[in-house]
Amino acid sequence: MVNINELTELCGKFNYKFRTDCPLSEYTTFRFGGNCRILIEVRGTAPTEIIQYIKRNNIKYAVIGKGSNIIASDDGFDGVVIHFGNDYADITVDGTAITAKSGAMLSAVCRKALESGLTGMENLFGIPGTIGGALYMNAGAYGSEMKDIVISAEYINENGDIATISAENMDLSYRHSIFTEKDYIITSVTMQLHKGDKNSIKSAMDECIQKRVDKQPLEYASAGSTFKRPKGNFASKLIEQCGLKGLSVGDAEVSTKHSGFVINKGNATCADVLELCEKVKNIVKEKTGYILELEPVILK
Repeated sequence: MVNINELTELCGKFNYKFRTDCPLSEYTTFRFGGNCRILIEVRGTAPTEIIQYIKRNNIKYAVIGKGSNIIASDDGFDGVVIHFGNDYADITVDGTAITAKSGAMLSAVCRKALESGLTGMENLFGIPGTIGGALYMNAGAYGSEMKDIVISAEYINENGDIATISAENMDLSYRHSIFTEKDYIITSVTMQLHKGDKNSIKSAMDECIQKRVDKQPLEYASAGSTFKRPKGNFASKLIEQCGLKGLSVGDAEVSTKHSGFVINKGNATCADVLELCEKVKNIVKEKTGYILELEPVILK
């Protein structure tokens, strides 16, 4: 049971912003979802005492960054949502290594690398979301993944204490990490890059962004790629092969520009998106034998 007065007092100790009945539509890139009971904006220091309080009192909780890989329930979330955003986003450079707090946008970390003449992040530029979220799901694009550059991370462990983990112990694979399996909360990420030519780095980043603009439905709200890549094929290829571009439920639609994206054309609900995704999965399985798996996390 949440004692709002106790939690408010604890948040005040660290100058964390505290909101009740907060619409998740404001914190997810799909732009829908009901209210969460409490939302805490992390500022300055890692929320170890908050996590310890939540665990001690058996309070339901979830952690989000940009909300770019989340499908939020229409019924909301009856618990505490801890948000790592712009107030927990410091980025520092030490030689060829970059350390970023988990609320830093991945694009901002890429720009810091460019500014510092460091190469290795170009293909990640333009992926929506925070650096914490990117490591959590081992985000990647155009042949590059977070596992190619990360060397360590700080996190809050299951006891609510700060710990450090090296890359070789993160179990990084396609859209997977140890953080997707364990009760860990990423608080900062350190990446090893290499000295490069700023003009070449900028050119590669510009090319990466142009590819996204040309091929992806960035004008619509979405959670990015909707389905994971099945072994031996591509979700978008299978969906297009089955003639599902433009298939819709309510205002949720399989993008006609890129079939790997389910988009919100304006007033889609979580129910619309999940029903559409089930239709896509069933048809693809029936026609091709492939079983598609959702990439975004369902928050409910």
